[in-house]
Amino acid sequence: MLKKLFGKKESVVERITAPINGKVVDITEVPDPVFSQKMMGEGIAIEPSDGNVVSPVDGEVVQVFPTKHAIGLKTKSGLELLIHIGLDTVNLDGEGFEAFVKAGDKVKRGDKLVSFDLEIINEKATSTISPLIITNMDEVVENVEKEFTENAKTSETEVLIVTVK
Repeated sequence: MLKKLFGKKESVVERITAPINGKVVDITEVPDPVFSQKMMGEGIAIEPSDGNVVSPVDGEVVQVFPTKHAIGLKTKSGLELLIHIGLDTVNLDGEGFEAFVKAGDKVKRGDKLVSFDLEIINEKATSTISPLIITNMDEVVENVEKEFTENAKTSETEVLIVTVK
């Protein structure tokens, strides 16, 4: 009862599923120091087996980059996620990408966000590996558990279990 009186809220657990089908690896394995050294935040990365990106959570689209290579999401609990498709894909200037949502859209787990041409990224970008990052770790995250698998399925395979403060 005292917790209710003094505004201490219960922790919320967010179960984040794979936004892309493929092999899940630790963020430290991404061949780009901005991601591998966790400069943007904690997370995982997926080596994609196809070119579809779906929402890994119920939430709101907060940003779709003009080049469509990255998308930002925010959950009801305040957790902010960045899905970054491939490495150095900003240089493709949108080539091979199609967005299905825009900033302000509400999404449910499994809703299609972006599609991308895996062959174009393979050919013209540094890597197809696609990070999923928690961008506001310090502000809202109490604990993160990572799950790794060879064959993650979108909307089914949990890749991050996050306890939000």
